[in-house]
Amino acid sequence: MNVELHLRNCGVEFEVLPHRTEYTAAHTAQALHVPGGHFAKTVVLKVDDRPVLAVIPSHRMVNMQLVGRELKAAAVQLAREEELLELFPDCELGAIPPFGSEYEMETIVDEELTWDDHIIFEGNTHHRAIGMDSRDYVRIEHPHIAHIAC
Repeated sequence: MNVELHLRNCGVEFEVLPHRTEYTAAHTAQALHVPGGHFAKTVVLKVDDRPVLAVIPSHRMVNMQLVGRELKAAAVQLAREEELLELFPDCELGAIPPFGSEYEMETIVDEELTWDDHIIFEGNTHHRAIGMDSRDYVRIEHPHIAHIAC
């Protein structure tokens, strides 16, 4: 999936934010001078053996118990690196955009990311971020929204 093409096809406005190459969401947020609560990091989980994208503010961590409770799952764990390479061959490792629906998987988003009008996230690479209206993101992705980060 090319995130920019996907957003154009959905008819939403967005901005491309080039930045120096960074390998963590927190460092990317710093490079862009964006508060951690506005920059989304995507974490791939295995929820009862199916992949699920968890999208949380870059300065937070996924709470596996909250995800399990919210999705009524018996087991929640981080996906292995090998699985990421297989599931997201069009993305640099660790630069997964928050659109699970484009990969035929569920997306769960921490509610904090919906509190502001704007959301920023990696756009398939470690040197191009995407900024867009958070309402447009919710409208085109239809994520499960819940408190899942600590």
